[in-house]
Amino acid sequence: MSSAKPKLNPATFPRPPTCERTPRHLQVKWGEQVIADTKEAYWVLETYHPPTYYLPPSSMKIPLEKNSRNSFCEWKGIASYYDLRNPSSGEVVKSRVWSYDDPSGRFKDIKDYLSFYAGPWDCYVDGERVIPQPGDFYGGWVTSDIDTTSVKGAPGTRHW
Repeated sequence: MSSAKPKLNPATFPRPPTCERTPRHLQVKWGEQVIADTKEAYWVLETYHPPTYYLPPSSMKIPLEKNSRNSFCEWKGIASYYDLRNPSSGEVVKSRVWSYDDPSGRFKDIKDYLSFYAGPWDCYVDGERVIPQPGDFYGGWVTSDIDTTSVKGAPGTRHW
């Protein structure tokens, strides 16, 4: 008898998406520098997407600088973007962190919470280094408990 947990299948995630607290331990590291660390995050689950995690501003260990970029999500509203400077090297990475200043209805809980693309830093869920969702448009984090056969983002998956 196998003790392996069944994988989460993004094809069965809801549409419209849901936003829920997650008990998982999330970390973002740039080399040895911890950028963020929390067990107080939310995850957004949306059909054909691995979870997108939103970390509380209090989890940040280094400052962010809001920039002028924004984008629109049909579910959450207008996203704001941030630049982050590596305190060790001085390198600045632009627009790889985002949040919602005034999210719509069911997403009010993630107001001002921060989401990270998985790169150029390393992101971890319960100590497991994540793989970025394919493509550069979506910000989902793929872990070993995600069935990747139904993950959107790679070429040819746009209109699933």
